[in-house]
Amino acid sequence: MSEYEYLSRQLSNLIAYYPPPFIFIHDPSNLRQCGLAVQSVIQDIREASVVTLSCAILDGISCFTPRLLYDTALNQLADWTPDWESGCSNWAGPSDLGQRFNENFDGFIHGLKSLKTQLAQEKSKENPRTEYRTLLVVQHADRLKENMSDLIVSLTRLAELTQMDITTVFLSNLRWDQMKPSLGASPEPYYIDVAPITKEATLDRLASLYPDSSVPLNNEVISPETYHPELKQLYIHFLDTLYGICSPFTTDPDELAYIAAARWPGFVKPVLDGRRELIDAGHSEEEVGFRVGLEPRLQLTKLFNARITDALHTLYPRHTSALEWAKSNIPSEDILTHVSAKPPAQMKNDPAPQLSDLSQSISRMAKFILVAAFLASTNPAKSDLRMFGRGPDERKRKRRRGGTVRRIGKSGAVKIPQRLLGPIAFPLDRLIAILGVLLEENDADKRPPAPEYTIPGEYTEMEISRVAIYSQVVELTEMDLLHRTSPADRLEISPMFRCGITYNVAQIFATEIGISNIHELMWEPA
Repeated sequence: MSEYEYLSRQLSNLIAYYPPPFIFIHDPSNLRQCGLAVQSVIQDIREASVVTLSCAILDGISCFTPRLLYDTALNQLADWTPDWESGCSNWAGPSDLGQRFNENFDGFIHGLKSLKTQLAQEKSKENPRTEYRTLLVVQHADRLKENMSDLIVSLTRLAELTQMDITTVFLSNLRWDQMKPSLGASPEPYYIDVAPITKEATLDRLASLYPDSSVPLNNEVISPETYHPELKQLYIHFLDTLYGICSPFTTDPDELAYIAAARWPGFVKPVLDGRRELIDAGHSEEEVGFRVGLEPRLQLTKLFNARITDALHTLYPRHTSALEWAKSNIPSEDILTHVSAKPPAQMKNDPAPQLSDLSQSISRMAKFILVAAFLASTNPAKSDLRMFGRGPDERKRKRRRGGTVRRIGKSGAVKIPQRLLGPIAFPLDRLIAILGVLLEENDADKRPPAPEYTIPGEYTEMEISRVAIYSQVVELTEMDLLHRTSPADRLEISPMFRCGITYNVAQIFATEIGISNIHELMWEPA
C-alpha cells in the first residue's frame, strides 16, 4: 500500500545512511502491517550489504518484564537460540565465564558493549572497512508505559548511554505525546506518521484477493461456483457490508479478509441454491447466469448482518478457525423464504405464528427483560421517575395523553410520538432498574418463600443483581431480540441497547407474565 511504501522508503534511507538515535513510528490503524514493513526494510538493507546491521525486534506485549526484554534483545542481536541440551541458557558473552546481563539496565549496557566487541572482531576479519550498526525495534511500545515505564527514558537514550551506533525504534498506535515521560526526560524522536488506511484502499485490496477462475477450489465447504467471476460484483457489495460492521473494531485488511473468507460461502449459498433449482427445472445455465438483482441483494444483506457480527466476535479473537466456523454456520437451503414469504407490514401486524416457537423457547425472566427493554426504548428517560417511581403512598402516574396531535403555528414543528419514530437506545443500568419494578409488581406472588428477606424489595434487589440476568441479556442480544448499539471494546461506559421487538410482541409477552395492559406503563400510549 502507498502508506507503507512511503514508510519503507523513508526508514530505509535513515537506517542505511544516517540514523537518528531515536525513531518513533505512529500507526493508529494497522500496527501489525507496519511491523511487517519495518522487517522488510531491515531485510532489504542486509541483502544490499550497505552496512552491517544487527537487529533485535521486540514486542512490548510478550516482553512484559525487564529481564525478558534484556534477554530477548541480546539473544537476537547475538543470533543465539536457547536450546534444551544447553539448559536453555541465554547469551552469556564472548567468554565462558557465564556472565549475566539481565540483572539491571547497567548489565544490559555491558552486554551490548560486549556484543559489539565480539561482532566487530568477527566482521573485521571478513571486511575491515565494514561499518557496524545496531537497531533495536520495539513493537507495541505503548505497553512499556504500563509495565516498565522506567525503561522508556533509558531505551530512548540508549545511544547516549552506550556510546554506540545504535538506534531505538518505537512502533505504537498511540502518539508519543500520550506515552512520553514527564519533565522532558526523553529526547524528542524522529517522527514518522503512517496515514490511516482509507476505506477505499481497504476495499480495493480485499477485492483484489478474489480468486481467479483458473484456481481450483478443493474444499468440502466451498462450492466450485462460490468464486465465479460473475459473482465479483456481489462480493464487492458483501465487502462493503462487512467493512461497515467490522470497522469499529478493526480495519486490518488481513483480519477482514479472514472473516470474509469464512462468511462469503454462506452469504452466496442462497444464490447458488436458487440457480441450481432453476437449472433442475429445465432452464439452461446460460439463461440463468449468476446475476443478482437489487432486491435479493438487500435481502441477503439484511439477513446476514447479524451473522457477520457473530463471525467477527468469534473469528477476530480466534476462538475457532475460519474453516470450522464456516462448517458450523452453513445456512439452510430455504433461508431466503423466511425473508420473502411475507411482506414486512404483514409480518409486523401478524406476529402470532412467528411467536409460537419463540414464546416457548425463552424463559419467563427473558420475557420480563424484553418488556422492560420495550418500555425503555419507548418511554423517555425523564419519565421513569414518574412512571415507575415508588414512595410511601400509592403511586400516582400522570401520563402524557396519546392519540391526538396538538396543532401549533405554521412556523413551529409538530412533535411526533416516540412510538412512531422507532426504538431509542438505553443504557443497561436503566433496563435493570425498570426490570426491578416489573418484577416487584408482577412476580412477587409467584416466587418461592424466602423468609430471610424481610425488607420490602430486598428479594428483587437480590434477583436483578444475579449473573443470570446479565447472561440472559447477552443471550437475547445473540437472538436479535435486543440490539447492542455501543462498541463491545468500550468497557468504561455502560452498554447501550435498543429493543428489537414490536409493540404487538411486547403486548403478548406482557400478557403471559401477568401484565394485563402495557398501555398503563407507556408514557405515550398508542
